[in-house]
Amino acid sequence: MVTTALILGALLIVGMGTLFAVSPGRLAPLRDDAGQIIDGSLSERVTVQIGGIPQSMFIQSVDPANPVLLFLHGGPGMTEFFMETTHPTGLEQHFTMVWWEQRGAGMSFSGDIPPETMTMNQMIADTIEVADYLRDRFGQDRILLLGHSWGSYLGIQVAAEAPDRFLAYVGMAQITHQLRSEVMAHAFMTEAYRERGDDAMVRRLNAAPVSMTDGLSPAYMRLRDAAMHGLGVGQTREMRSVITGIFLPVWQMRSYTVMDKINVWRGKIWSRPFFWDDLLRDDLSARLTDFELPVYFFLGRYDHTANPDLSRAYLERINAPVKGLYTFENSAHSPIFEEPGRATAILLRDVLHGSNSLADNR
Repeated sequence: MVTTALILGALLIVGMGTLFAVSPGRLAPLRDDAGQIIDGSLSERVTVQIGGIPQSMFIQSVDPANPVLLFLHGGPGMTEFFMETTHPTGLEQHFTMVWWEQRGAGMSFSGDIPPETMTMNQMIADTIEVADYLRDRFGQDRILLLGHSWGSYLGIQVAAEAPDRFLAYVGMAQITHQLRSEVMAHAFMTEAYRERGDDAMVRRLNAAPVSMTDGLSPAYMRLRDAAMHGLGVGQTREMRSVITGIFLPVWQMRSYTVMDKINVWRGKIWSRPFFWDDLLRDDLSARLTDFELPVYFFLGRYDHTANPDLSRAYLERINAPVKGLYTFENSAHSPIFEEPGRATAILLRDVLHGSNSLADNR
């Protein structure tokens, strides 16, 4: 018994030592193909006062004079910079990429955040303040705004509120009416598993109801991610579990400290209840259709987290100077990570220039 306890204690010490060793909390410098640090490049984590509290972001660019692209992560409260380690986009080669971690999320989580500030109005104000910080720091009158999933729910409202700050808005996996999307996903998954002959999963889905009147049952919320990943219609086409696709990559990130890594999960759990019900019930297509800047949607063909058919119908209702709809045929919920080459081409050719030459609806 004593020997077993000593072995377990030694393993714990080694494991903790390894965890701290791989958690320096620093971004690696950007390097060229020969392994040399790129002269004049930028790769840093920054903390600034936003909305009265410290909020942090990663900024990377081979040339800080490149157009700034502000990325709004999903969730609510779930950071996404870890995706750059599993699905590198290479966007820092063309843009000054800003991976801001929102109020209550990841590096910007703190137990001192007043709960009463976790409102949609405050999140919109925070985003505008971050945009103004970036515009001033990099000397750009307008920057690009790209929102993913929950970030698209936030981002499209920011774009409507402050169009003068942005060259264009890009919604990736654009939220439209999330409860309706969940109802459609439940029906799709039930039929897909029935066609597979997976009677056990069909029974589990039938016991986990979803409806427009009653919302999402607790049983569905426990089953949802596993059911989606089993069909390749979740975060990415190839992701098969949250553990291997998200949890482990976050813990392996060298750009986070150990406390940052803990706060990724604390922030996700804490932030979600403040916004989840409104996110589910709000039908953006019924209340937010007029924009004074170009609007682009990047949609994954296999996405059943945010149904692309709802996003297409939403874009049709939108009035904007330019509209662009882009279907990514090999993607689920994360097109810029799953098909980064095509995403980059669209950003450079269309989005930066207010065009839709590559769009489905050109």
